[in-house]
Amino acid sequence: MADPKGFLTTGREVARTRPVEERVKDWNEVYVPKSLLPIISKQAGRCMDCGIPFCHNGCPLGNLIPEWNDYAYREDWTAASERLHATNNFPEFTGRLCPAPCESACVLGINQPAVTIKNVEVTIIDKAWDSGDVTPQPPERLSGKTVAVIGSGPAGLAAAQQLTRAGHTVAVYERADRIGGLLRYGIPEFKMEKSHINRRIEQMRAEGTKFRTEVEIGRDVDAAKLRRRYDAVVVAAGATVSRDLPVPGRDLKGIHFAMEYLPLANKVQEGDLTVSPITAEGKHVVVIGGGDTGADCVGTAHRQGAASVTQLEIMPRPGEERNPGQPWPTFPMLYKVTSAHEEGGERLYSVSTTHFEGDEDGNVQSLHLIEVEFKDGKPAQKAGTERVLPAQLVTLAMGFTGTDQANGLVQQFGLDLDERGNIARDADYATNVDGVFVAGDAGRGQSLIVWAIAEGRSAARGVDRYLTGVSALPAPVKPTDRALTV
Repeated sequence: MADPKGFLTTGREVARTRPVEERVKDWNEVYVPKSLLPIISKQAGRCMDCGIPFCHNGCPLGNLIPEWNDYAYREDWTAASERLHATNNFPEFTGRLCPAPCESACVLGINQPAVTIKNVEVTIIDKAWDSGDVTPQPPERLSGKTVAVIGSGPAGLAAAQQLTRAGHTVAVYERADRIGGLLRYGIPEFKMEKSHINRRIEQMRAEGTKFRTEVEIGRDVDAAKLRRRYDAVVVAAGATVSRDLPVPGRDLKGIHFAMEYLPLANKVQEGDLTVSPITAEGKHVVVIGGGDTGADCVGTAHRQGAASVTQLEIMPRPGEERNPGQPWPTFPMLYKVTSAHEEGGERLYSVSTTHFEGDEDGNVQSLHLIEVEFKDGKPAQKAGTERVLPAQLVTLAMGFTGTDQANGLVQQFGLDLDERGNIARDADYATNVDGVFVAGDAGRGQSLIVWAIAEGRSAARGVDRYLTGVSALPAPVKPTDRALTV
């Protein structure tokens, strides 16, 4: 155990963020660099080393949290990194982007603020990179088998790394011009600087993984031909079809999906563009959708110099404490103030957009909304509560409905879909097509980064066993597993 009295003597302390007036002028990560190092060992010492560590159940990766907390408390960073990588291929991603269901399941969180598990995790991996503890792990020998991975998000990268290390020759196909999927173009730079992706990709290249960018399976390469070329295929193409808002005025200029807006801002940071073709500068911005993607749009709009930013959410505002219907150790729906919300703007809850209005040139100028209340689980409009918001830029961040089928990938493979429209798979992540497997959001539906990595690792085991008859690779989750919720 780290510090037997740590949870009694040390209060929760998290990473410090840079001043708002400073960080909205750049695109660097919002946290003060190295601010965790002076405090993180004591924070790790708050871990109670529980007899039953429920944080393991909260995290689908099964991260060995008490173990690496103990090493972090003792400042044995090399051992902590080894324990961290035992279950997670990319802790620098999850430590920055995951909403930390492990912390919601922390036993200390029953009656105190939970252990800062995410902060400990990101400190361990950043120290490991700085000290050279993260090195390529090429296989001792090759199997002679080949695998194609479609998609380079967290699920595809995890599957590719696991299969490469198992000795298979793996090629990752990505339709964008850079590797990373939504990690690259969906996550703003201020949440995760892309240097973290770049150095992990270089590690994977050194291990033997091949990468093919600007190749969309289904359009550029026929999926059936790809299957004949490789001994196995992993579909990790994500759930990239954005949920639309079919109301009058939707076709006006200036209304965009979040995944049309955010990638362009990232391309500016990559140096591909000088100015984004879709910019919030000087405009009244409305973000429809109250989740993390919506918050990313809010933070991006602040940095582009928006005149105002308003975020809309159809659901009621969550409470700041657990309600009885979401008991520990489940993941609660709580009111969350992200770094983007700290930077300004207004948040409106229990509202629904009725229509948009534009000018004579077809540009959106305003958004009409109405308050709603839920009856039998469905929103009902409240008469007399209509409002009009100025809006010269509207982003739709209402989630995703499934895998892209317009590119022909699903049809060319001949893949079956489940009742939710996701690609169907069995207990080994295998589809109805021999040798074709599916991992991540393409099979699960829109989910968290930890589930994507866990599925990538698990699907790799299924592929490895398909190719060799046996596998020593771990499989932390089953396709039927679900988050620890009620």
